[in-house]
Amino acid sequence: MRILIIRHGDPDYTIDSLTEKGWREAEYLSERIVQEDIKEFYVSPLGRAKDTASFTLQKLNRQAIECEWLREFAPKINRPDRENSPICWDWLPQDWTVDESYYDYRTWYSTDIMKAGHVQEEYEWVTSSFDKLLAQHGYIRDGHFYRVEKANNDTIAFFCHFGLGCVLIGHLLGISPMILWHGLCAAPTSVTTITTEERRRGIASFRMSAYGDTSHLYIKKEPPAFAARFCESYDNIGERHD
Repeated sequence: MRILIIRHGDPDYTIDSLTEKGWREAEYLSERIVQEDIKEFYVSPLGRAKDTASFTLQKLNRQAIECEWLREFAPKINRPDRENSPICWDWLPQDWTVDESYYDYRTWYSTDIMKAGHVQEEYEWVTSSFDKLLAQHGYIRDGHFYRVEKANNDTIAFFCHFGLGCVLIGHLLGISPMILWHGLCAAPTSVTTITTEERRRGIASFRMSAYGDTSHLYIKKEPPAFAARFCESYDNIGERHD
């Protein structure tokens, strides 16, 4: 089985939709995705994800299954430098890297800050919902691997969000999302590909073959949006600092 995790287009968060650039990105993305043989589409309930999926779905005359747990992963926390942060990542590196707990897949949500924001509860809801869906497609989680109940070469696509996508990837690969949130950047409409490997019959693991691919934008000479990134150099005026 192959999983495509697709981030929404360049967002206009004020209206939970897309910018003019984001709509172009979604159109270019659709030209790529319609060439795939997608078994099932799943989409976040948020407007920016649904709008991004709309071009692909219209061209294929398909519908996506809307999943509440695919919404952006956004428990509110009190970051060391900011209270009532609307998301639990985008920390300053000097704050989160000093605590080794954040690097561990088993302990990253156990710090006082994360406990106060009920992050573990949100994380377990998302990952358990994800595993229930994978079970429907024939792969049953057993510890850190999956037992194969019905092997297949199907492709399923998820239109969702950067933060949420990192949670799904971290769950499949056994990596703390804190490392992925702060070490990876998936530009709007980028596509991440993760595929099962069944090296012994009945036992599967997942391997990521591409992360944040935006080749559909480059072929159209459309530069990737800056969303999800911070300034390359502190003196870069106009690039996001915080």
